[in-house]
Amino acid sequence: MERVLSVDEKIKRAEEIYNRKIADKAKKTSATVNVTSYSKHGKTKKMLLQIAICFSIYLIYYLIQNGNYIFSEEVIKKTNEILNYNINIQQYYENIKQMITGDLANNNLEEQNNTTNEQQEVENTSEAENTSSENTSQENLETPTLSATESVQESSSINQMDLDSAEIKKVATFIVPLTGTITSRFGIRNPTTETVPKYHTGIDIARDEGTVIVASMGGTVSLVSTEGDYGNQIRISNGDVVTLYAHCSDMYVKEGDVITQGQQIAEVGSTGNVTGPHLHFEIRYQDRIVDPEYILGEM
Repeated sequence: MERVLSVDEKIKRAEEIYNRKIADKAKKTSATVNVTSYSKHGKTKKMLLQIAICFSIYLIYYLIQNGNYIFSEEVIKKTNEILNYNINIQQYYENIKQMITGDLANNNLEEQNNTTNEQQEVENTSEAENTSSENTSQENLETPTLSATESVQESSSINQMDLDSAEIKKVATFIVPLTGTITSRFGIRNPTTETVPKYHTGIDIARDEGTVIVASMGGTVSLVSTEGDYGNQIRISNGDVVTLYAHCSDMYVKEGDVITQGQQIAEVGSTGNVTGPHLHFEIRYQDRIVDPEYILGEM
């Protein structure tokens, strides 16, 4: 005859059944997770193994193809030299330390020197201003002035020009290429137009446009050009000597023509950088400019 359970016993048995089901469910979940995790780790290991095998195969193939170079005597020798090289880290550290210390000392010394130089410049500037104010009233403001460097260069240029003009006179004779008014001579000048250079490399002879220009020196036409500030220009060469005729209108000659002294070569014009019709005439020796009046005499 089956025993009748009390209410407390029924509740206790129900709790035991419930706890047992919970425990069984937890075991099944844990097993599933472990299987899944093991499966993922297994795939990763398999993939890494395949990569390692592929890399090994490629490395073996590379060694077979390049074995003669990799194991050559030169490569082995260089490798041994590198391995035998003794790197003294302590010495490098000391060198860097000395370098940094020296740079700091030099910077301090430079700052002191700069401070001293600035003070000296201030003193020199004050003295120069005082001297300038005393001499301003005695200067002729209409006369162009040169710096010390320009004065030395001009003096040196004049000395060289004397030598060049003597050499020019030995190899060629000259006549005046155009009679007219000298509007600008060789050397320093005070132009009224900004586009006109302050240092003139020739002489400007003004005449009406279309007036005929003749060759001052015989020779060969080395250049006929229409470009640049000189406008239409002709260059006639005789050895190291060159005569140049610039700002022409019509030009009668072409490059390569052999020209005799006095031959008509062009007409006066106003091409290029000019303020009016004129001939700009230059003489050069070994590409150095020479005052034409050193050769032609004062015009």
